[in-house]
Amino acid sequence: MSASLQNQLVVAISSRALFDFEEENTVFDRDNDAAYRALQRERLEVAASPGVAFSLVRKLLAFNTPEQARVEVVLLSRNDPVSGLRVFRSCQAHGLPSVQRGVFTQGREPFGYLRPLGAHLFLSANEADVRQALHLGYPAARVLTESAQAGNAHPQEVRIAFDGDAVLFSDEAERVFQAQGLDAFQRHESDKAAQPLPEGPFKPLLAALHRLQQASGSSGMRLRTALVTARSAPAHERAIRTLMDWNIAVDEAMFLGGLPKGEFLREFEPDFFFDDQTGHVTSAARHVPAGHVSSGIANVP
Repeated sequence: MSASLQNQLVVAISSRALFDFEEENTVFDRDNDAAYRALQRERLEVAASPGVAFSLVRKLLAFNTPEQARVEVVLLSRNDPVSGLRVFRSCQAHGLPSVQRGVFTQGREPFGYLRPLGAHLFLSANEADVRQALHLGYPAARVLTESAQAGNAHPQEVRIAFDGDAVLFSDEAERVFQAQGLDAFQRHESDKAAQPLPEGPFKPLLAALHRLQQASGSSGMRLRTALVTARSAPAHERAIRTLMDWNIAVDEAMFLGGLPKGEFLREFEPDFFFDDQTGHVTSAARHVPAGHVSSGIANVP
């Protein structure tokens, strides 16, 4: 009987998002791919250090039990297959033996494999791959490899924070703000408070996490989500009503009215934060693992 990932949360992740390969990447940028591959071969027996998304992956996999596989993590990488061998060995060394599937394309674009995987999330340090994945309709974010690593204060709880407009929701309201300013934005959202916002690129991930939260069962793991948005009253109402229309609840909501998000995220202590605005992501990365979602009007060249 063939294997299936149906009914599982599927996370596709690049080697550099899961492990710290920044020194090796510097060799790639400075020299060439041959020098990079040679260095990886030299270090086959050396486990790479955990990267920015390691905590998120480790905790999500903890939802699996011997009776029920709820989460699948697949390596999806531009690495060559031999470098991929080091990645798998690093997974074993750091207690991730359930990471058993991987696709290594040796420089070729990997995002096309998201389709057969049925991925709910793609994390990569490659901006072009992330943009293409989003274009294909998959939740995807460029991991800021310089981000602070997640702390260990909540070992039994996965914490994930999302921006609203252009991430969970469409950029409809953001377009009004960009074109006409804050007052027009507030009027637009007050007038449409009862009308749900269209879905954004990360709504499918939020829905999949909601299902995981409900089915956590005997794993002993919990999931906590937060909406962290620059919206403030009265524009908060439409965001809340949209989540109600989707029948999805978040555990916390922060309507910050333009305040810097980084310090609020430091208090929430997420294992990962997603935002479309580079300024917000950079602010957050000083405190927590963060990823840039290249979607919406703010990312139009």
